[in-house]
Amino acid sequence: MSFLSYKKLKKMKLKHLGKNVKISEKASIYNPERISIGDNTRIDDFCILSAGSGGIEIGSNVHISCYVSLIGARKIKINDFVALSTRVAVFSSNDDYSGKYMTNATIPDKYKNVNNAPVIFQKHVLVGTGAVILPGVNIGMGAVVGALSLVKGNLKQLYIYAGIPVKKIKKRDKGFLKIQELFDSES
Repeated sequence: MSFLSYKKLKKMKLKHLGKNVKISEKASIYNPERISIGDNTRIDDFCILSAGSGGIEIGSNVHISCYVSLIGARKIKINDFVALSTRVAVFSSNDDYSGKYMTNATIPDKYKNVNNAPVIFQKHVLVGTGAVILPGVNIGMGAVVGALSLVKGNLKQLYIYAGIPVKKIKKRDKGFLKIQELFDSES
């Protein structure tokens, strides 16, 4: 994988660019002036970051794996130590599929009923491959979303969830918090 040089990253004019940021040359970034990226963050091939008016905030030590999409009008906030696996789709906006309104990006807003709401990933969240996160979701600290899951509502911290729609599977071990203390002391 080939990453953009620091010089090219600076030319993007991101709202904030942390240290040691790695963004693939094959990622697509729209509205970079609305995107903040913290230290030691990596964004892989074929990711799409399309920041609407709410912007995208990405913390430090975040890994956004290949083919992830972050799209929508409202804010998408990804806190520190989050990992989004391959093909995760995050939407802070989506059309009304009921049939009562028209849909898609080519139709003027007055004919649509778009749901716009922020999406928040608290620290240490892990999202498995192919998961879909819909507008208005807050995923609690240390929560895990299993592969191919659909998240339509808030998730409590330190639980593992999976399914369509997600269901609580079991409590997650908190050992990673002690390891973070060691990581922080050595960093």
